Amino acid sequence: MNLVSTTERATKQATIADGGPLTPRVIQHLPAGWIIYRAGGEGLAWRVAGGVVRLDSTGKSGEPAFASLAIKGDILGCETLIFGTYTFSASALTECRLTPWPEGAGAAAGETLLESLALAQRRSADLVALRGGQAADRVLGLIRLLADGAGRVILPTRQDIADITDLRFETISRIIKMLERERVLSPLRIVGVHATRGFQVAPLPG
Repeated sequence: MNLVSTTERATKQATIADGGPLTPRVIQHLPAGWIIYRAGGEGLAWRVAGGVVRLDSTGKSGEPAFASLAIKGDILGCETLIFGTYTFSASALTECRLTPWPEGAGAAAGETLLESLALAQRRSADLVALRGGQAADRVLGLIRLLADGAGRVILPTRQDIADITDLRFETISRIIKMLERERVLSPLRIVGVHATRGFQVAPLPG
């Protein structure tokens, strides 16, 4: 999928965060690689209705450093309701669909926020585990975390997987090829997704 230029992305990204022509209170369909918002910017909170979002903090050198993931059901940017700005930068790892949050009454919004925070806390523990141990286990653990209930998964780029698992790009490519040979991963054609990123994940044995 061809992405828009950096200038176009920056302009359109601002329309999501700052309420421009895209109309911020409507569902947003974003391609992989899209910058959703940047740390320090002002904007709205969103629920991830589909896809995977990468969250980055700013490293000591000013470069983005992987912080966490948000997947279907998670709430993005809820800190803006308290602090007024985004704490992390967010970008679409895969094609994403975002819906405005909160969706309904204040009480219901509070309940969904608490639920999302609890899920995010558990996911943080999972992500810590993905940055230690055997390399193949880290990569497969991430793949299973991202797979849907039917075992289908759209992989992030190899570099994103490397950042998340704290491994080298070359190691990721080698492990994915190994998982294909062992039939743990089977290529799966998914409309609109590059052939190297759509897979069916074998179920856990026993």
